[in-house]
Amino acid sequence: MTQLHLGVFFTGVGPNLLWTEPDFAEHTHIDTFVDVVRTLERGLFDAFFLGEGLRVRENRGTVYDLDVAGRPDAITQLAALAAETTHIGLVATQNTTYNYPADLARRLASLDAVSGGRAGWNIVTTDNAWTGANFRRGGWLPHERRYERATEFVETAKALWRNEHVVRDTDLVTLDATGAVPPSPQGRPVLFQAGDSDGGRELAARHADVVFSANTDYDKAAAYAADLRARLARHGRSADSLRILPGASVVLGDTAGEARERAHWITREQTTGPRAIAFLEQYWGKDLSGYDPDGPLPDIDPADGELDPSRGTIPIELRTGKLQRVTGWRALAAERGLSIRDLVIEVTPRHNTFVGTPGQVADEWARYVRDRVVDGFNLLPQLLPGTVEDIVDRLVPQLQERGVYRTAYEGTTLRSHLGLPPA
Repeated sequence: MTQLHLGVFFTGVGPNLLWTEPDFAEHTHIDTFVDVVRTLERGLFDAFFLGEGLRVRENRGTVYDLDVAGRPDAITQLAALAAETTHIGLVATQNTTYNYPADLARRLASLDAVSGGRAGWNIVTTDNAWTGANFRRGGWLPHERRYERATEFVETAKALWRNEHVVRDTDLVTLDATGAVPPSPQGRPVLFQAGDSDGGRELAARHADVVFSANTDYDKAAAYAADLRARLARHGRSADSLRILPGASVVLGDTAGEARERAHWITREQTTGPRAIAFLEQYWGKDLSGYDPDGPLPDIDPADGELDPSRGTIPIELRTGKLQRVTGWRALAAERGLSIRDLVIEVTPRHNTFVGTPGQVADEWARYVRDRVVDGFNLLPQLLPGTVEDIVDRLVPQLQERGVYRTAYEGTTLRSHLGLPPA
């Protein structure tokens, strides 16, 4: 039976979360996360993911205070959630650039052990000196080598989970160690990887069990799946050895019109006036707080020099070509009469949002998964607990009616939920 897999990814920061709304649960309190994962487990979700932040983000040399600061360590937080749940997978985002293989492998294996085989590792890389300043290495890793280190790191971790003696001495990974953790009911933690770039796709094809992407448009998702499965074959892996779960958001309504209105409101709330001003300040390199976010673009020229992309608040797609972008934005704003806020909403890349009634969204998802362009979705909630409750109580029953979603967990490990082959 074709089955849709679902996860929820809690980033902790960023514009997707409407954390200033009055009914948003306490953002860093453990009770919030216990309530959320219990709701997801009631909805038979595969996994709950936590993002990682190794340093608070900045804007023009000061702390970016439009985000919640101080995300708890993911492995620590997920270990607490393991004691409050019985089935749902618990996935920690952990960095290959600023960790040590033996230490991280042991901590992830420990989470796997205490959760009864429900741990996953969302593999991420970092290359910027901004994050590196919190570590002894500083900005030691060139951008083009981040996936090289990640590959060596993952290969080392997998060997340690097999309790092998690993000797590795390169300029990126130096190690002489043996794994020292109890065996996992699922063999080892499930490996997740965000593989949109060429390097990311190659790492996913070689090592990942689950891959994220931004390709939620049907045609783009189909092309992405075909490319990734071709890469799997080149690495001697079957198409069924990897699950594709692109990131997406959901907005539901009793009618299609109500859902569209709510989606419009969410988009406006995600790009508040202060966020829009802060976004432009990075390109202008100047204090723009005196400008009205609902008024025209600044009438002053940007500061000389390229922008600093290392502060963590600029989407990857927009981190180069400052002056050319500003010129293009001015033309776009003049042509369409866009305010600062309107322009930022227009030009900022976003995860795809599925908007409609529960039945409409369920029909669309059923088509995606039956055609195998995706295996499911990793959902980004806008409100907690509201978005999660909406999906579990209204959308999940519609998916079950269409025969594309489980009606009970058939196993107890994350690997079994995902239907993956043994590790």
